[in-house]
Amino acid sequence: MLLRHYLEQGLSKAHIARTLGIHERTIRRWIADGELDRDLDEPPHYTPRPARLTKLSPFHALITERLRAYPKLSAVRIFDEIRADGYTGGYSQLSAFVNRVRPRAPQEPVIRFETDPGHQAQADFAEIRLPWGKRYALLVVLGYSRLLFVRFSERQDMQALFAGLAEAFTYFGGVPREVLFDQMKSVITADLRPVGERLIVNEEFLRFAAHYGFRARACRPYRAQTKGKVERPVAYLRSNFLYGRTFTGDSDLDDSCARWLGKANDRVHATTHERPRERFVRDEQTLLKPLPLRPYHSLLLAPAAAQPTPRMAARLHVEVEKRPLTVYAALAEGTHPPHAAPTLRVECGSFGTGAGGVR
Repeated sequence: MLLRHYLEQGLSKAHIARTLGIHERTIRRWIADGELDRDLDEPPHYTPRPARLTKLSPFHALITERLRAYPKLSAVRIFDEIRADGYTGGYSQLSAFVNRVRPRAPQEPVIRFETDPGHQAQADFAEIRLPWGKRYALLVVLGYSRLLFVRFSERQDMQALFAGLAEAFTYFGGVPREVLFDQMKSVITADLRPVGERLIVNEEFLRFAAHYGFRARACRPYRAQTKGKVERPVAYLRSNFLYGRTFTGDSDLDDSCARWLGKANDRVHATTHERPRERFVRDEQTLLKPLPLRPYHSLLLAPAAAQPTPRMAARLHVEVEKRPLTVYAALAEGTHPPHAAPTLRVECGSFGTGAGGVR
């Protein structure tokens, strides 16, 4: 169809441009050049705009060759070199050109580590700021099914980790064979693997792991992709649960999170293309190790409940007989002492508190 036929139909230049998928200025140029008989069924052919010469243009070949030989050469270093050769331009256009032509090594492909059902869980803390204070979310995700558990706590310590893992195992109905952590201080005492030594795990955590029957593993330093299964849920928790919601307090936060977890574990996962709960029930649930018969009780960590103060501590009552000195003299002589005297009641404060003594 010719351009004049479009115009004879009363169509505007903007409408013709939108119909043909070209710029309105092109229609105006054709009309100004008298190309009314131009066949618009054929797409227009654009010629490339000639490159504009700049002060840097004479140095393009030199810069490209230098970067080919030394890919890590900085733009500042090249700027000094070409200025010595007569370059009078600015640094910004040089920096842009260097960034465009610098050879880049091919990125190392990220290998996704998939694990067998029931084999591994990944756990990590995420710091959350709320109107009433800072909280820490412990996220535990099963590596195969991607079934997720979240627990909020006021601290990011070993006690919170123990409580969170115990609740997670109860939520899953079993224990995986191993749990992968980041370089978490409550788990890893020292990671000497980069220097050829071994990983040193906190002894109290080893006792906790032995009680539940799993092996503790740690990510290599600066290799966050090895724990991507829990890194992505952290971002998902922030964007899909926390962002745009308000909570009245910790109880409301916990209740809302429990409801959200039900939906999160029933969504279609982007990697597995399955619902985590369905994948868990079908393939993984029966392969988890059974829960221990009793919870773990640490002999080192203080109980979570507040300890009683010295005023609250129970007092020990001791009954002591009160006798005059004549009684003890009679006992020393072997004669029968007089009748027993009244007793004296003594109260002892709680041992070691320093708040009370014998009264």
